[in-house]
Amino acid sequence: MNKIKGLIAATFAAYHKDGSINLDIIPAIVEKMVNDGLSGVFICGTNGEGPNLTIDERMQIAEAYVSAANKRILVLVHVGHSSIAECRKLASHAEKIGADAISSVAAFYFKPSSVKNLVQSMAQIASAAPNTPFYYYNIPTLTGVALDMIDFLSQAEEAIPTLAGIKYTASTLHEYQACLNYKGGKFDILFGFDEMLLPALSVGAQGAIGSTYTFAAPIYLKVMQLFEQGKHKEAATMQLNSVNMVRELVKYPPIPAQRAIMKMEGFELGTCRLPLVALTSDQEQQFKSSLDEIGFFNIINSVGVLEN
Repeated sequence: MNKIKGLIAATFAAYHKDGSINLDIIPAIVEKMVNDGLSGVFICGTNGEGPNLTIDERMQIAEAYVSAANKRILVLVHVGHSSIAECRKLASHAEKIGADAISSVAAFYFKPSSVKNLVQSMAQIASAAPNTPFYYYNIPTLTGVALDMIDFLSQAEEAIPTLAGIKYTASTLHEYQACLNYKGGKFDILFGFDEMLLPALSVGAQGAIGSTYTFAAPIYLKVMQLFEQGKHKEAATMQLNSVNMVRELVKYPPIPAQRAIMKMEGFELGTCRLPLVALTSDQEQQFKSSLDEIGFFNIINSVGVLEN
């Protein structure tokens, strides 16, 4: 697989009123991603509540996305789990159904103690899908595993034949830049902090994965377009719309708040699973008012019109 350019949306899990997974909404979500001009979806990750789902549910969701995407956009399947044996089942299944790539976080209960230990773990997961590109999902704030990613690349390139790169969800831009330039840019390092997309572009990012691309893609695609045109001041002004939105978002639990934005855009995803708790109707209203105050939805609509 070639390096991914553009934006990959980390999509959200959807549930019926009884708490069972809602597969019926997935085609509509995929159509939105296609129409918004995204390059792909990243499923069953942090925002997709992968750790809150059963293995069987994750497989059903992966099948639904691969079918709905029908090769029009990429489908990257997160296969991380606290059990490597379960990771391997998910990885093997993702390859079997034709996923474009797989990705895994580090184990987050018994944590890898060193880069070597992390590489051994990821190699075992990746080997269950020997023909599918593998991305290590580096997200230290959630896994508690913060190891040197250049050391990881240097050891993993030998141990993991399918290593495509890293989903880099950390704010350490200096290390991100080092990874981008490792061995002349050998690996695909996808940036994972949406509100820092422009700084990442400035050090060489070509592709990014993020949750807010699911509902605010026009803003970020415009940032990329302006940056490529050398209109750096305008790009910074556009990126500020993301920063302002995220500043409102983090006043609430981030995943439930983003699910509320999806609801505001017409996608009813249902109630998330414990320990995540949906926003109350009062919180939703308050949140929507704060987004309206910063002109968030107007900006998305106006930029979207300009893009089309």
